[in-house]
Amino acid sequence: MAARFKDLALDALDHQALADWWCAALGYVRREPPAGSPKPPPAEWPVPIYDPEGAGPLIWINPVTEPKKAKNRMHLDVYGHRDELLALGATLVRSRNTELDWDVLADPEGNEFCVFTPPKPPVVRPARR
Repeated sequence: MAARFKDLALDALDHQALADWWCAALGYVRREPPAGSPKPPPAEWPVPIYDPEGAGPLIWINPVTEPKKAKNRMHLDVYGHRDELLALGATLVRSRNTELDWDVLADPEGNEFCVFTPPKPPVVRPARR
């Protein structure tokens, strides 16, 4: 094995605002520095966000000085509800159709992501005695 997955990283002009947006969209929270550690400078340091339930990966929202100019070469796939994400400020890039079983949206800085219908929870039947 040459490598193993660690984290995801997204670039953003306003990384503080985009971190808040993804926290609201995914139910993530900001990861604070360990107790007793100084807080990093907010304008210069990436914002780490994480899933408090431990199910999703750590995501770093990195400050950059240039705007997004072209389609992402890598993107996020999420389970979710298109209309709720649009209400949070995402934009619709492409609607699901007979060829695509997902919607393509963009976050407030234009980073594309695919939205899939959440899976149905398994039916739990009572055990027979």
